[in-house]
Amino acid sequence: MITELGHFALVLAFVVAIVQSVVPLVGAHKRWPGWMAVGEPAATTHLLLVGFSFAALTWAFVTSDFSLQLVTMNSHSAKPMIYKITGVWGNHEGSMLLWVLILALFGAMAAWFGGNLPPTLRARVLAVQGMVGVAFIAFTIFTSNPFIRLATPPFDGQDLNPLLQDPGLAFHPPFLYLGYVGLSICFSFAVAALLEGRVDAAWGRWVRPWTLAAWVFLTIGIALGSWWAYYELGWGGFWFWDPVENASFMPWLLAVALLHSAIVVEKREALKSWTILLAIIAFGFSLIGTFIVRSGLLTSVHAFATDPERGVFILLILAVFMGGALTLFAARASIMEARGVFGMASRESALVANNVLLAVSCMVVFVGTMWPMVAEMFFDRKLSVGPPFFDAAFTPFMVVLGAILPVGAIMPWKRARIGRAMRTLTPALILALSVGGLTWAMQTGNSLLGPVGLFLGAWLVSGAATDLWQRAGGTAGRLTRLPRADWGRAVAHSGFGVTILAIAGLLAWEQEDIRVVQEGESWEMAGFTLTLEEVRDLPFDPSEGRNYYSTMGFVSVARDGREIATLTPEKRNYPVARMPTTEAGIDYRVLRDVYVVLGDRQDDGGWAVRTYLKPLANWIWAGSALMALGGALSLSDRRYRVAAGARKTRAAPAAGVPAE
Repeated sequence: MITELGHFALVLAFVVAIVQSVVPLVGAHKRWPGWMAVGEPAATTHLLLVGFSFAALTWAFVTSDFSLQLVTMNSHSAKPMIYKITGVWGNHEGSMLLWVLILALFGAMAAWFGGNLPPTLRARVLAVQGMVGVAFIAFTIFTSNPFIRLATPPFDGQDLNPLLQDPGLAFHPPFLYLGYVGLSICFSFAVAALLEGRVDAAWGRWVRPWTLAAWVFLTIGIALGSWWAYYELGWGGFWFWDPVENASFMPWLLAVALLHSAIVVEKREALKSWTILLAIIAFGFSLIGTFIVRSGLLTSVHAFATDPERGVFILLILAVFMGGALTLFAARASIMEARGVFGMASRESALVANNVLLAVSCMVVFVGTMWPMVAEMFFDRKLSVGPPFFDAAFTPFMVVLGAILPVGAIMPWKRARIGRAMRTLTPALILALSVGGLTWAMQTGNSLLGPVGLFLGAWLVSGAATDLWQRAGGTAGRLTRLPRADWGRAVAHSGFGVTILAIAGLLAWEQEDIRVVQEGESWEMAGFTLTLEEVRDLPFDPSEGRNYYSTMGFVSVARDGREIATLTPEKRNYPVARMPTTEAGIDYRVLRDVYVVLGDRQDDGGWAVRTYLKPLANWIWAGSALMALGGALSLSDRRYRVAAGARKTRAAPAAGVPAE
């Protein structure tokens, strides 16, 4: 009964979303307050209905209702409860319902917290958000219905993909979707501003907190996915430039560009056209990512579905929304005339350079991701574009971005002197050069990657600290009184520096050892003594949360004759899904990880064992956490949570644009 109610609620949400799309839009055009006011209760009702539908599906998973096809295909009665819940979005249909839920959530939040918006703009934002909701609820109902019943329910289910039965991946998709889908509200603001006929400083301030929130969630989601790949897949890496990894990374890059571009609109009323275009394209890349994951066009371990019909539907959604928005963008070009002028040396110019580097790096990732498909379709050639291409083509843009970021952050608006900015940053530059030089002196025969990476990381962190110190007027007591947005920017930039430093250090100084080891045998690796004490088989025991058979190795790690850790790498076999997985044993430390993977048993009775020394590995995720924390600090600044003042909301439409 609850399942049927959930299905009915989803259909009813589709109807409400249509009302939300049409009535406020007509009201804004006609200036009818009553019709415009419909948007707020419609957005709230839309969220409540989709929320009930999602709760009904979750209940079906929790209670193991195998009369539901989706539960049968993605759950099992012996599965731990946490994975019964995460199984809701560990599949195509359930994840699309989560997509729709988050879409409705952002629309409702725009209604709840948009009280300072002009009524016509708020009505149009909610209407555009409702249109996106209509498209994706239709996609869910007609191509990906999660509430399909089975005529003859089985005794038990087929289990969830074992790779998804992990705490890290339990939270990865919701955070990723909050970022992915959160960019829809930026798209709605952009289209609403074009319909309104006004793009000004107030619009820049309104769109920034939404972009910031989406970027923070996307940062957390990507970091969780990277961490999961590091410890769960057993291959020893944290990023493989997989098509689905790239699908989330491209919107992240454009969201960073949009954040910085919106600052220029707010402060200087410049870059209006570019900022509107970024808001449109950022959500467009979220749709492209959805298409990549769900169309079957590109294969990946992360892909949800391989149904071409679903891919065509998503492609149609992409064409309608991107085509319509870009057409409107072209038609309204006259309203986006820039007012602020600035010199070549200014903060505005630095932010333009920032945007160009981010946009071009995004296109590099896009071309590398899509080129194998293009080559096969048009040239009948099967190509593989992997990490070597992305490392060589993408890295230079990030190096240049890291080099100019501290300088741009410290320069004044409109007109600046680079020499003065560099004099302010001289201590930071000396510190960064010292770190890079010391690293170069300590390493022997290695590449420049390590010294350059540590120089850039130290440059970014010390540059952010210098920026804070300068804003405090060189007084320690004023640091605590600085706006949270200033602290947020410094923390986020420092997080970027820490991430660059960590990636460079890991790639430059990682060590690997592969060998066959007998039980009780020891071996040396990078100054550590490792001993395979024993290998033990563990039984299938759902009562202990173990819905798999396990072959677990016990590896002691010693240094200078003192044991410092015992690692337990595993090979698991899930009997229901009939799928093996590998669990790495990792000794996490501040400056390095010792990473052990247990392989197959050999003919001589020994075991294949891979061992890695991974310097600075944890700093990658610490840097990501700092970036997200910086975004959260900025978001908590009241200036960015409250819309622009009343004088902005009552500004007249731009010249040459008639009032509707």
